[in-house]
Amino acid sequence: MTRTSRNLTVGVIVTLALAGIGWTASADQPQSSQEVLDWNQIFIDTLIATNTANSSSQRLGAIVHTSIFDAYNGIERRYTPVFVDGKAPHGASRRAAVIAAAHTALVGLFPSQQPALDASYAASLGALSADCEDGGQWHRRTRACAMRIERGIAWGTEVAQAVLAWRATDGFSASYPPFTGGTAVGQWRPTPPAFGPMSAQGLAFTAMFVLVNNTQFEPGPPRGLTSPTYTDDFNAVKALGRKTGSTRTDDQTALALFWDGNASVHWNQAANQIARANHLSLSDSNRLLAVLNIAMADTAFTTWSGKRFYGGAPNEVTWRPVTAITLADTDGNPNTAPDPDWLPLITTPSHPEYPAGHPSQNGAAATVLLTHFGRRQTFTLTTVGQPDRTYTSISQARSDADNARVWGGMHYPSTVKISDAEGEAIANYVNRTAMQRRRGER
Repeated sequence: MTRTSRNLTVGVIVTLALAGIGWTASADQPQSSQEVLDWNQIFIDTLIATNTANSSSQRLGAIVHTSIFDAYNGIERRYTPVFVDGKAPHGASRRAAVIAAAHTALVGLFPSQQPALDASYAASLGALSADCEDGGQWHRRTRACAMRIERGIAWGTEVAQAVLAWRATDGFSASYPPFTGGTAVGQWRPTPPAFGPMSAQGLAFTAMFVLVNNTQFEPGPPRGLTSPTYTDDFNAVKALGRKTGSTRTDDQTALALFWDGNASVHWNQAANQIARANHLSLSDSNRLLAVLNIAMADTAFTTWSGKRFYGGAPNEVTWRPVTAITLADTDGNPNTAPDPDWLPLITTPSHPEYPAGHPSQNGAAATVLLTHFGRRQTFTLTTVGQPDRTYTSISQARSDADNARVWGGMHYPSTVKISDAEGEAIANYVNRTAMQRRRGER
């Protein structure tokens, strides 16, 4: 939709919405409206509707919420921006800017979903325009309010287009030679049943949103094949992660399947519900979700960079349990025994084991939430095809999500712990250094 057609749409919505009498609010009520959370929910719903891969989702979330953050912040001017440092037109509606930025970003990223996104856009603007009516001064208030909305739309659209253009050349979508690791003992190689090359390899070469580079928080090398840590790792996942005959409980099996879902969906659901329950202002919700999604994105880039680097090193232990357990007679460790028939509960993702994607996301997201809220929060998470899960603790959700990668037979316990800590460090860095209060602001 062009800017002209957007403005025409606004004019129609304003006319229709103000046809009746009785509304007594303005076009900008950040204390009572939550367009940021509403459009975060639309982002979540879009990920689910498109069955977007977990590995792609964090970058998408960061693009959407950078657009929203910078659009709102260009009017509020409270924080340093993520990317767009311009100042919005005088009188632009913050709420309209949020709506337009979110819609523009989402349509740019999910063009197949434009009909649904356009419907949500019209509904959001309709609700905003309805707030323009002010009884006795109908004509003057309506004209001024409509102008504020139009300026907000123009600004939000401009910001989102700038962010989309910025990220269009960030390296994610470039073409890279297929990567298949190597055949050295301990080195990652393609896993059954597809035996395909490394998936989402572009993440390893994607430009960061906030971090200096993708090695700033990269963890050190993984444990060696003959170390006590590797022995413990091997035996733990061998017993807990096997498809049949496992020592898992029924609930651990269910948790492994549930937390194999999209990490961006899960942690945005948690953040959205917790923000609503704690009555965050529009401004605070805006920063919370920007920090969350940017921290998760920069964590994904760091993790995939580590996977690609260590997976290409023949002397580093990056092979998956499904490979390690079947070839244990070659690892030189007398305390590991092979099982040629061993298979994991969940099909192994097609990329090196170290570091771990989901645990690094759990560390990043949970850290952001724990920085802003107390540990005891109630939220309900969903995974397609699995029963919903309600949590009353951010830390418990984090723990279950981390352990699920061992119960699913995909990761070793020491990798999970290190990767979670990587995400935590990145989240703390993003929260401390990005989107900071401008001088002179309260």
